[in-house]
Amino acid sequence: MLQQVNGHSSGSGAQGGESLREDLQEFLSGEAPLHQLDDLTKVNPVTLETVLRCLQARYAADTFYTNAGCTLVALNPFKPVPQLYSPALMREYHAAPQPQKLKPHIFTVGEQTYRNVKSLIEPVNQSIIVSGESGAGKTWTSRCLMKFYAVVAASPTSQESYKIAERIEQRILNSNPVMEAFGNACTLRNNNSSRFGKFIQLQLNRAQQMTGAAVQTYLLEKTRVACQASSERNFHIFYQICKGASMDERLQWHLPEGAAFFWLPNPERTLEEDCFEVTREAMLHLGIDTPAQNNIFQVLAGLLHLGNVRFAHSEDEAQPCHLTGDAQCENRLPEDPLLETLRIRTIRAGRQQQVFQKPCSQAECDTRRDCVAKLVYARLFDWLVSVINSSICADPASWTTFIGLLDVYGFESFPNNSLEQLCINYANEKLQQHFVAHYLRAQQEEYAVEGLEWSFVNYQDNQTCLDLIEGSPISICSLINEECRLNRPSSAAQLQTRIESALAGSPRLGHNKLSREPSFVVLHYAGPVQYHTAGLVEKNKDPVPPELTRLLQQSQDPLLKVLFPADPEEKAQEEPSGQSRAPVLTVVSKFKASLEQLLQVLHCTTPHYIRCIKPNSQGQAHSFLQEEQGDLLKVPRSRPPAATPLDSLQVLSQLEACGLVETIHISAAGFPIRIPHWNFVERYEVLRRICARTSSGPHSPSPAEGHSERSPCTEAATLQAVLQDILHTLPALTQAAATLGDPAKATPAPVHCGRTKVFMTDSMLELLEHRRAQVLEQCARRIQGSWRRHWHRKQERQRRAAVLIQAAIRSWLARKHVQRLHTAATVIKRAWRKWRIGMAFLASKELDGVEEKHFSQVPLPTGSSLLPQTQTSLLAAIIRLWPLGLVLANAAVGVRGFQRKLVVWACLQLPAGNPSSYPVQTAQGQAGVTSIRALPQGSIKFHCRKSPLPYADICPEPSPYSVSGFNQILLERHSLGHG
Repeated sequence: MLQQVNGHSSGSGAQGGESLREDLQEFLSGEAPLHQLDDLTKVNPVTLETVLRCLQARYAADTFYTNAGCTLVALNPFKPVPQLYSPALMREYHAAPQPQKLKPHIFTVGEQTYRNVKSLIEPVNQSIIVSGESGAGKTWTSRCLMKFYAVVAASPTSQESYKIAERIEQRILNSNPVMEAFGNACTLRNNNSSRFGKFIQLQLNRAQQMTGAAVQTYLLEKTRVACQASSERNFHIFYQICKGASMDERLQWHLPEGAAFFWLPNPERTLEEDCFEVTREAMLHLGIDTPAQNNIFQVLAGLLHLGNVRFAHSEDEAQPCHLTGDAQCENRLPEDPLLETLRIRTIRAGRQQQVFQKPCSQAECDTRRDCVAKLVYARLFDWLVSVINSSICADPASWTTFIGLLDVYGFESFPNNSLEQLCINYANEKLQQHFVAHYLRAQQEEYAVEGLEWSFVNYQDNQTCLDLIEGSPISICSLINEECRLNRPSSAAQLQTRIESALAGSPRLGHNKLSREPSFVVLHYAGPVQYHTAGLVEKNKDPVPPELTRLLQQSQDPLLKVLFPADPEEKAQEEPSGQSRAPVLTVVSKFKASLEQLLQVLHCTTPHYIRCIKPNSQGQAHSFLQEEQGDLLKVPRSRPPAATPLDSLQVLSQLEACGLVETIHISAAGFPIRIPHWNFVERYEVLRRICARTSSGPHSPSPAEGHSERSPCTEAATLQAVLQDILHTLPALTQAAATLGDPAKATPAPVHCGRTKVFMTDSMLELLEHRRAQVLEQCARRIQGSWRRHWHRKQERQRRAAVLIQAAIRSWLARKHVQRLHTAATVIKRAWRKWRIGMAFLASKELDGVEEKHFSQVPLPTGSSLLPQTQTSLLAAIIRLWPLGLVLANAAVGVRGFQRKLVVWACLQLPAGNPSSYPVQTAQGQAGVTSIRALPQGSIKFHCRKSPLPYADICPEPSPYSVSGFNQILLERHSLGHG
């Protein structure tokens, strides 16, 4: 038979269980495996059992993070998973264009907050609220987020700024082991339970680089120093100094080997957190040197020795209590004054403030001893926090925004719950109410204001529980504070009676009639918790006897002097006089004030939620369910469980307590995307323009014209018309998505137009963005095509212009070259003619007036033959035109190679034959004058300054006679003389 959890029946009888199993089997027979559902809003139906099924399947597949709408659900793996938190994975989520498309992870939340800071989305400051039960993994989650920000938010450019950022990063990370050593302890539910709350403020500059951090703490459970529950331990630091110190250090701190201390229970139990060297190294990085560390550890050792001081009841009330055994008081204070102060109380009475001393009873002595220990440890813890802040906090002028990490104690319910559990659960109630107010209630109220037809989800509102605890004028806190102000001894039964009678009308107040001790029950959102009233008022008063404070101020120890400075104003406040006594500042009042301050900070930020779930209370990996409940909650596992499964009702209670199902309901059925009308039109108007232009034809106005007609200050009617046109295009988009083969987008996604905003789902936003990207891609293609066409046309015009210019230049160069050739030929021709005339003139001048006989026939020597007529004509033409041949042969254009050589040779070729074969008519035996120059003169050369007659036989004019040179001249003159 199934049990009832927090008022929700899991089933009744075999018939109900059988029907539930059938429903679950039908649900589990779906196509999509449960471990692939990375968002719990996709679970159908959304119930505690089905959500648990999905989480169990993902846990079995080693998938520990799942989205639940606006919340990230984190399951504690209870085993090291190094690859899940590696720096490479951090950089992958940081560099991803859309981190939400990756697998759910705490790095997704971290990257979203970091991008919100970079985009300056109001409110710019971000906060991450990590909640869950003790042992669910809140501290580990906060530690991983700090490492993530240290990696992605510390990327300076210069080497000096890199060193500064690296030092800040190291100090921020080193603050964790120190605060965990002094503020965490092993409890029944968690080996590393945070016994205080902390809000870490990561400070970023204008470049979104981490410049520092600040830590604010809330309600340290200082009573644990002197009182530990059964099977629980004191703070980790006490076990670290006893197990990790060297022999010399133990002797120096008066901690001999094998010593037993009443305030150090279960010393034989060794935990992973007992790492003394890590704590010491972290303290060194934070600026706490070795002498200061030794001083701190000496004070802690003194507190352990103080716990061994035991008092025996004195039969004579006028005599102080005696010490039992051989207790020593090695606590850095003078032993005799301390023991005297613990056993004798100083009383001031009357108008004249007369001082009386009264011996204390055994119970009072124990209380005063515990008071000293709690006071010293609380001051030491606060001093460490101040040292950490001074080491990691940046100058207020150097940072502009921050990301806050809130790690508070989880909801607690022990067999014996006192003031500490009341404050812790009160803080969890406030945070749950903040979540409800921020997301659930605000979302539904916004739907109503915008006029959406919305089926409201009945979520669990814990405002009535808050009214019971902190309400005005009467509440549990006000009644406890009033008991502290009354000048009379407090009675546990009387306090219970007052609470039940004054708050009887509250539906969240209950009473356990079977309890033998005075108590009251508060029905929290996470379940009922019974609080014992015994000692509640004394803890709320937190009395510190003035004589104990003065004794601590008089200590010669350097650390105690810092922790307890001699402040006259503080002394005056601790010793008020008569009727001018100020109201006592109780623990509840201080905690309430600090909690209100924290909530004010959270309200000024954009919150993000991480819900940590503890799969089992034994801290075992692969353990989720109990065997006896395996019939109901049995799912296929990827591998067999490695340990005994856990009670499922505990996980169900956690899911119910954090309001997870209500969150999934509203996230799945609601509209997480909200866009104002003007922003929606401005972003998606391109869809309307494209659709209008394609449907109306070529005569429709262009998008530019439509945009120019509408001014930025569009009237509301025009804006609504444009908005409706855009919304009318959405069915076509969903139909087009269906035709492309995406059945998930075949059904029309819900989009509602409110009074001032457009509400839509994530799938519809994805579809709109996809279509907008397509339209912009089409526009980009058109622009690119037009540009390429324009560019090619321009290139063609430039090419044609270049061809025309090149042709014109080549034509001009050719004409200039031909002109130069023509001019050169003309000059050579003129020079040749001038030379011929000159030669002829000189030749005629050297005839000396001699008459030569005319030879009518020139006899040829024997054996000589006349040249052929064609060869003679060719040779004559070559000799006549040899200057032009030289010009053509050496011109830039014309013949080349062997032809050029032939032309040159032909131009310079002389008539063939030996000069001796030419007949020369001498003057012997004949009349006339014979010139010696008629004789052959050897090789033919041109000499400008010599007579041309020796070379006259190379006249270019052809001669019909075989004789040449001067002989031809004589023959010509002879023929002329006789003719």
